[in-house]
Amino acid sequence: MTVRIMIGSLALALAFMPLANAQWLNYKTPGIPRTADGKPDLSAPTPRLPDGKPDFSGSWVGAASGNSFEAIRLTAWAETLYERYLENLFRDDPQVSCLPLGPASGIGEVVHTPNLLLMLFEGTSYRKIFLDGRDLPRNPNPDWMGYSVGHWEGDTLVIVTAGFNGRTWLDGSGHPHTEALRMTERLLRPDFGHIEVDKTFVDSGALKEPWTLHFNYVLDADNEPLEYVCNENERDRIHMIGKASDEKSVDVRPATLARYAGTYEFTNPIVRLTFNLIDGRLIMVGAGPDTVLTPRSQTEFFVPGGSVLEFVSKGNEPATKLIDHVAGQAREGIRK
Repeated sequence: MTVRIMIGSLALALAFMPLANAQWLNYKTPGIPRTADGKPDLSAPTPRLPDGKPDFSGSWVGAASGNSFEAIRLTAWAETLYERYLENLFRDDPQVSCLPLGPASGIGEVVHTPNLLLMLFEGTSYRKIFLDGRDLPRNPNPDWMGYSVGHWEGDTLVIVTAGFNGRTWLDGSGHPHTEALRMTERLLRPDFGHIEVDKTFVDSGALKEPWTLHFNYVLDADNEPLEYVCNENERDRIHMIGKASDEKSVDVRPATLARYAGTYEFTNPIVRLTFNLIDGRLIMVGAGPDTVLTPRSQTEFFVPGGSVLEFVSKGNEPATKLIDHVAGQAREGIRK
């Protein structure tokens, strides 16, 4: 399968910088089990609350999940809207306008108490999941992040969310939803350093059938999220005027994409990005929702609502470096 995607002229908007964790670099978080060399022991037993339930507290980053975007079945309305987003080269991405991600959000930094679980995200968005037995509101005012309640099924925390405003996306690739969306998440912490999430979307207005995605998260120990205010310096969207149909297409063969798959790490601040080859497309994980990269050449890829990523390799060898180009600057990451 050959990737064939139309490319247009776009100003660079938001990079993945707001997802960086860099405060208190030399301070080790107390209460974390460690190996003999002082590193966090991610395979240690699952921490638990006083009532014996798993404690999901911690700061989490996305890891390889292997989702297939071919599984989604959109209604005619949603398919038309999705094609418009593609034609507009993702300038309608909520992130471009500094809006919350809604159902596409990860889990961020989690603060867990017996009756309330908070998910905090860089910037000003957050989620409150009530664990005190209350029901979802019957006629909620539509909200960006929805309204969430949770209950336990053994060691699995089941979170049900409704009341979204319909102005966000299901993922980082432009699949839309309506206010009828109902999202169910099943969270499991099998050990100290990992969380697994199964997320199911049900929306009669946008989906012909339920769509389930699986996500893996790794504890980002000994780091604290940086403050980030997107609106503080957003001045790019006005320049994003290209159309996908305006430019020529770029073909990138799966064998080439396979050389770029892997994990890359940036420093000052520390950012880790992982790329998977799924269904003949290069998917970025670990920086918010899983995102399909759009090729603009054999080595450069556009991130919707974000930067241009350039993979550096010699001949047919796997890439050794990743360069992030944004706002006239370049940062270099090394393949792990």
